[in-house]
Amino acid sequence: MKIYIVRHTAVGVSGVCYGQTDVPLKDTFESEAEIVKQKLKDIPFDAVFSSPLSRAKRLAEYCGFTDIRLHDRLKEMHFGEWEMEEWHRIDMRDWERDWVNTPAPNGESFKQMYDRVASFLDELKENNYSSVVIFAHGGVISCFKVYFGETNLKGAFDNMAEYGEVLEFELK
Repeated sequence: MKIYIVRHTAVGVSGVCYGQTDVPLKDTFESEAEIVKQKLKDIPFDAVFSSPLSRAKRLAEYCGFTDIRLHDRLKEMHFGEWEMEEWHRIDMRDWERDWVNTPAPNGESFKQMYDRVASFLDELKENNYSSVVIFAHGGVISCFKVYFGETNLKGAFDNMAEYGEVLEFELK
């Protein structure tokens, strides 16, 4: 099965930790979304999945999809008490020592996020789809890269997907 995963377009906030907070998109949404729509227009999909966060779902809708299956496991990392805090005000010393396994206060660790994304992919294998598209987030795409052996957990954020980037994976 071919999986196309799309990172949402640029967000309209900066300097804050927003993870699972539903933040607005930049005013450039339509021009960015049109580029994604053109990349996907000639590919037939058996199913369309999206994070329920509006920045991912809105892009799926803009691309013309109506039967969108929303999954919480496709949400960005949950940063708990850090959500919507300015980055420079967050004491991340403990988290930075082992961010793979240490959760943000009342949030989740990267390993916990990876496990939920991997469980989604494991379940997806049970379907007989030829091609699916998934609208999600940078952290989720990093989890895909780990799942498909392109990197390991510690290197997951070394090469982040760009806003509006479309990546392709083969799920066997």
